[in-house]
Amino acid sequence: MQDNRQLFARCTFLLMLVCVFAGPVLSAVKPSTKAPNIMVIFPDQYRSSAMSFWSQPEYAAHLVGMPDPVKTPNIDKLAKDGIVFTQAVSNFPVCSPYRGMLMSGRYPEQNGLWANCHRSRIVELRHETECLTDVYYQAGYNTAYFGKCHWHRNEALFDANRNYVGTTMPPGGHFANSYDTYVPPGRSRHSIEYFVQSLRDTHFDPICYSNIPAAVGGKADGQAYLPKRYTPKLESEWVIDYLQNRQGQRNANKPFCLLWSLNPPHNPWDENNTDVESYERNYKDKSLDELLVRENVQPGRGDYAPFYFANVTGVDRYVGKVLDALEAEGLADNTIVVFTADHGEMLGSHGRSGKLVIEREAFSIPLIVRWPKKLKHRIDDLLISVPDMMPTLLGLTGLQAKIPHGVTGKNYAQLFVNPESVTEKPRSSLYFSYHERGLYTGRYSLLVAHQHRQKDYSFESYIYDNQADPYQKKKIPLSDMPEVSQKLLKELGMKLKEIDDCWYRTKLGQTVIPYPSAAKR
Repeated sequence: MQDNRQLFARCTFLLMLVCVFAGPVLSAVKPSTKAPNIMVIFPDQYRSSAMSFWSQPEYAAHLVGMPDPVKTPNIDKLAKDGIVFTQAVSNFPVCSPYRGMLMSGRYPEQNGLWANCHRSRIVELRHETECLTDVYYQAGYNTAYFGKCHWHRNEALFDANRNYVGTTMPPGGHFANSYDTYVPPGRSRHSIEYFVQSLRDTHFDPICYSNIPAAVGGKADGQAYLPKRYTPKLESEWVIDYLQNRQGQRNANKPFCLLWSLNPPHNPWDENNTDVESYERNYKDKSLDELLVRENVQPGRGDYAPFYFANVTGVDRYVGKVLDALEAEGLADNTIVVFTADHGEMLGSHGRSGKLVIEREAFSIPLIVRWPKKLKHRIDDLLISVPDMMPTLLGLTGLQAKIPHGVTGKNYAQLFVNPESVTEKPRSSLYFSYHERGLYTGRYSLLVAHQHRQKDYSFESYIYDNQADPYQKKKIPLSDMPEVSQKLLKELGMKLKEIDDCWYRTKLGQTVIPYPSAAKR
């Protein structure tokens, strides 16, 4: 009996030691609720001028050109409580390359997404790339993703009803969609635990897949669900359900990392793909002259503006519902909310629609970051790029030591928290497209375009002086500004070398870009 008592005493003493000394180790594996949550919300093709707070006196001087005449009361409220970044850019302003940069902290060539995923292309976010959700999952966070993915290789691995069968042999051999496709379980999901995906640009007729049957009408993972509902409304319900956690969708003792990618205000733009309430109430009776206020809009272009802006306001409504739910659940104070977009929309400026150009309407994106517990409201002109978001979020949440090797984005967490602590900000941001490279400094935009269809491999190069020409109406030949041109070209060359871009490795454009003299890697 005495031996048993002694054994019990020893075990009790050892257990006490474990409780005293193992506490920090256990908290690292299972973070306490004091660790901040992450919520990144990014609608598709949402340009930076389409937020109504730009018309308010506090912000008006910080926007170049006229703000769009839209109504976004919930985004305005988010801006009032957060940091508004005025110089955020989409370095490769098209869907898939943006998502690759956001997820990986790397530029397109390093992460594999140098073009939009399409049935005609062999391109995808590399499976071995350690992404934002991978790092947070490994750090003990719950991870969730809602909406548009567009990072997985598109293959004919579906049956005729868009159910995933994993083979091109019958009943496989069909595509689920021409662009974005279903992301199956495995490495391409990048440690996302709660996964609810929407495909297709038709905003009232998405194709949905999920590993949560309750979210998709009881369908198994890989089975197509066709809800015939407006995607921002549908997805907001999924997100709110996750936040409320009534059925144990997540571990309430863990923080979460949640990404929500909305498709609108991406095209198509017509009455069948528009938030009807917003259209009827705010834009139906507006003339194009009232809506297209930027002076670089060409006559006869941008006639879809009422539908585009209606979906902007529709996005705002459902973002507001999610933010209200975050508040109602007592999560708002310690959740880092990021509102941004994958790229902008030209909307008739320079006679264009769409994106994938260096002009401001496509290249500039909204970026608002709110964290009531740590960040104070301000307006900041940081030249922040998409690859910077991953390391900066990890830095804000105390996981800077977990930033994966090879990440080329910069960690600006210290600047977010205390802008006075950083004396030097980046001088420029890179621009990419399939056959172009460029540089944005705020004052200037430089474009070097490879005329790849011509046998002489010539280049078109020009500069915009964004201060003298805020609407970028005049393309300035490099020869007209030789000193500025050489400075910008040198900076572009150094940046392309730093990320080991293919233009540097092959010396493509060496007659234009003065690359650093160091030998190629």
